[in-house]
Formats: sequence, structure tokens, C-alpha cells
Amino acid sequence: MAPPILTLRGVALGYGGNPLFADLELNLARGERVCLVGRNGSGKSTLMKVLAGLVEPDAGEVFVQPGAAVAYLPQEPALPAGTAVADWVAQGLPAGDADAHHRVERLLATLGVASGADCATLSGGEGRRAALARVLAAEPDVLLLDEPTNHLDLPTIALLEETLTAFRGTVVAVSHDRRFLSRLTRATLWLDRGRVRRLDAGFDQFEAWAVEQMEIEARERAKLDKLIAEETRWSHEGITARRTRNMGRMRRLDELRAERAAWTGPAGRARMEAESGRASGRLGIEAEAITKSFGGHPVIAGFSTRILRGDRIGVIGPNGAGKSTLLRLLTGDLDPDAGTVRRGTNLDVTYLDQRRATLDPDKSVWETLCDMGGDQVNVRGRPRHVVGYLRDFLFEERQARSPVGALSGGERNRLLLAKALARPANLLVLDEPTNDLDMDTLDLLQEVLADYDGTLILVSHDRDFLDRTVTATIALEGDGTAREYPGGYADYERQRRAEAAPAAKAEKKAKAPAPSAAKPKAAAKPGKLSYKQQRALEMLPDEIAALEDEIAALETTLADPGLFTRDPAAFQAATDRLTAAQADQEAKEHEWLELEILREDLAG
Repeated sequence: MAPPILTLRGVALGYGGNPLFADLELNLARGERVCLVGRNGSGKSTLMKVLAGLVEPDAGEVFVQPGAAVAYLPQEPALPAGTAVADWVAQGLPAGDADAHHRVERLLATLGVASGADCATLSGGEGRRAALARVLAAEPDVLLLDEPTNHLDLPTIALLEETLTAFRGTVVAVSHDRRFLSRLTRATLWLDRGRVRRLDAGFDQFEAWAVEQMEIEARERAKLDKLIAEETRWSHEGITARRTRNMGRMRRLDELRAERAAWTGPAGRARMEAESGRASGRLGIEAEAITKSFGGHPVIAGFSTRILRGDRIGVIGPNGAGKSTLLRLLTGDLDPDAGTVRRGTNLDVTYLDQRRATLDPDKSVWETLCDMGGDQVNVRGRPRHVVGYLRDFLFEERQARSPVGALSGGERNRLLLAKALARPANLLVLDEPTNDLDMDTLDLLQEVLADYDGTLILVSHDRDFLDRTVTATIALEGDGTAREYPGGYADYERQRRAEAAPAAKAEKKAKAPAPSAAKPKAAAKPGKLSYKQQRALEMLPDEIAALEDEIAALETTLADPGLFTRDPAAFQAATDRLTAAQADQEAKEHEWLELEILREDLAG
């Protein structure tokens, strides 16, 4: 068996007396594809820096196989002003690399970044792509990626998935993008309360395994509580009856109590609520043939849509396609060059800006929420003490007086959510809300949006989050074209494939060689579906409808907040069946669509 390429032995690290992890053991084999998961603040980024050799642990050893190269993509890459992108990317390469220049240019062209641009002028997405080019160009043995999909558009995420699938080295990735992790990883490391647990399976199996681990831990804690109770009873009975003490057992009782006191339970979850405030009219927003250009380049051309109260609209498209521009047009922050936008009555809008421009880095967290002074936050018409409200979003009391600039990316995003969700709004506009959020907070945000009875417009590159949240998707293609599709991202992909299929067939038919003049063929008669195909086409709608009913019933069951506590086995069974039913529904819908297209083609 080959030795591990990177090893941690007994590693411990803490800041200000608070240990992040202790006695940490970790082995990474050559060619492994691993995801590192854990909630915000658990130390994932710090552990990645330890693996990269950028942070020295307080104790323990970090061993890298001699000759092995390690490359690290930080969560927030620092790009130097006044340096051309190609020069900065090349700085990360070893001296004497003859193919370096061509490799850098090729990677930057593939990722769509201008090699001669000044690093200081790049947008967030361009900066992330340049940073990816820098670590990929080095062709390392170990690639450490901290939130690589942040600020990337969907085409670039797909390209990154293909690139990493072909990469022969070891990959360790931290990401909140479930779809990305499920497609890429073959092992999972869970950093939880200072220790790392390993699952020898990809992220798609992590959540069920994590639930199982927590159930085991709960049973062990119950055993410990029972043992403490028995030892306490013995100590009282023994002292009363015999007036003597077995000091060994008393020491054992003290040790058990100390162990129980030191037992860190599962980390809490953020508590969020969104309230729609006063009722708006039935019509939310109606846009008719709106057009917007910048510098003669059409960003939106002739787009029409009608958004009604309670609709949940996702907006997708490449970086620079005009997603934020479309939001500003719909909400009235920007006027169209042509066309009209009509907004409903009593529309109260809350806008979550992807650039976090509403946060002043010099203000404290307290001042950000209590912008009128004092210590109370007006949360949907009810006063709350600022510290109590911050705890709902997993902030500690000591952080209330910290400057916003000292917060991590995920903490800043949580603060923005706290500020945005404090005021009632019947139109919630969220521009990339999932950036830098951990998965627990993502899950809770999804639950909040599911319960929200107002209108939602959401821009996101997180495919899984879109599928869980929206009922319709507006896709911007980057050439001014915008189209609306029913359903989430998976539905959009399926419909796009169905649209492309007839065009591909027509192109293939056009390229086919013409039949020989010497042997003229009789005109082909329209074909027809086989009996099995016709039968499937007739049966599938009923099967899909039955699955929809089953999915709705399962979702109602799982919406019960006390189910997991009362009956973990029933909760897990319902979760597993819901996943299977959703996959079955998607497969049957895809099969029906293909058969319907085939039937239309055969019918001419």
C-alpha cells in the first residue's frame, strides 16, 4: 500500500486559549477526492491552511511526502493591484518551467479571463477564475480548494467539475455547493467540535451518515447520564449506610461529571424567520418587452414576464449576463430603455445585495443592526435585544461589539440576512444569498423561504438550492436573450435538452449524404411507436401524478419539527423515500418527454 501523500499527526491549534482542534489525525492518499465539511467557524479554512503549510499548529506534525507539491486556493484570494493577470498566475509556478507561459495563457483563455488585465480591475467572478488558473497551472500533487465555486457562474462551475474530474492528483475541497461536492468527491471529512470524522464515501452519502453519527452520540450521552445517576445514588447510599467512602469510586464519579460538563453537544442552528408584512396586490411585477443596453451592448432585449403574489422566481445565467440588471429593472431601481414595468400595489421590497454594499466594515455588528442607536432591534414590528437577535443567527455575545470588517465571509452574509429579515417585506429579492453560507444555514434559509408567503426573486449559481426553492426560472443567455421556464434548475436543464434535440436531429439530417441518383429510394412512411413505448406514454402521466402526491405527503410528514425527536427511524425512512420518489419522478418525466418528442417526430 502506498504511503499517504499528506499526513497530520496529533495536530492541535487554538486562538486566544480557545482550541479549534486537538490531537487531530489525518491521512490523505495520492489521487483521493475528498470534501471537508463543517459549519461556519468550525475551523475548516484554518485546517486547510495547516494542510497548505501556511499556518503552524500549536502541537503535532504536518508531513508532506518529499517532492510533492501542494497548491492552495483561499476563500478570498488577494489579487495584487498593478499586476497583469498572466504575470500573477505565473508567479505561482516553479522556476524553469518551459511550458509555463503557454499553459497560463491556455488556462486563462479557457476560464475566460483577459491575461493582460490588471488584477485590481477584475470582478469577483473573474478574480476567482484567475485564482483557479494560478493553482491549476502549477499542476500540483495536492490541490486544496476553499469554496472554489463562490462567485462562479454555472458554465464555469461545470467546466471546473470536468477539469477536477480529469485531475490526477489529490483534491480536498471545502464548498457549500452540494451538487459540486456530490459529483466530485469520493470521501468526506467532517470537522465537528474539534475533531475530524471520516466517511469513505462521497458527499451524497454524508447527510444520512451524519444523522446516524449523531444518533450514536445521543445514545452514548444517555448511557453516560445513566451511569452518573447510578454513581451519585451509590455515593449517597454508601455514605449514609457505612459512613465510609470508596475514594476510587468517588474519583470516578468526579471524572464522569467532568466528562459530562466538558461534553460539547451538537452546535446550535440559526433561527430565522421572514415575514411578508402587509398584503400586496395579486400582481407583483409585470414587465412587457423591456430592453436595456450599456455602451450599445444589449443586456436585456425584449423580455416580458408576469410575477404574481407568492411566486418564487430563480434567475440564472453566466457572469455579466445581466442578472443584477434585471433585478434592478424589475424592482424600479433602474429604468428600461424601452418597454414598460408595472408594479403591484402595496409593494414593500427588501433587497439583499450580493456585494454586501450595505455593510460598513468600520461599524460594529451592534451598530449595524441598531442603526438608530440603543440596544433594541425592531424585528418585524417587535423589539428584540440586539444580543438575543444575534444569537438567532449563531453570533456569540462577544462578537456584538466586533467590527464588521473582522467577520468571515459567512458571518457577514449571516449579518446581512439578520438585517434584511428584520423588516417585513412582501417582495424579497436575494442576489447570491448562498455565497459563504455553511450547509446548516443554507438548509435553514431554504426552510425560511419555504414558509415565507410573500413573493421571492432569487439569483443564485447554487443548483441544489434553486431546485429546493424556486417554482420558475428566468435564464439569461448573455446575448440579451432571456427566457422563462417552469420549475427549478434541473427542470430548466431538462427543457433545454428537449429544445436542443430536434435541432440536433435536423442538423444531423442536413449533414447526411444525399441518396444516389442511380438508386432512387421510395419516400419513407411515417413510423410509429412500438406497443411498449405507446403503453409507457399513456401510463407515465398517471405514474408521475401519483409520485407528486406521494412527494407532497412525505414533505408534509417531514415538515413536522418534532418527528425526528419522536421517531428518528421514521424520519430517516421518510427522508430516504422522498429522495427516491423525487429521483423516480425526474426519471419518469424525462422518459415521458423523450417519448413525446419521438412520437411527434415519427408523426412528421
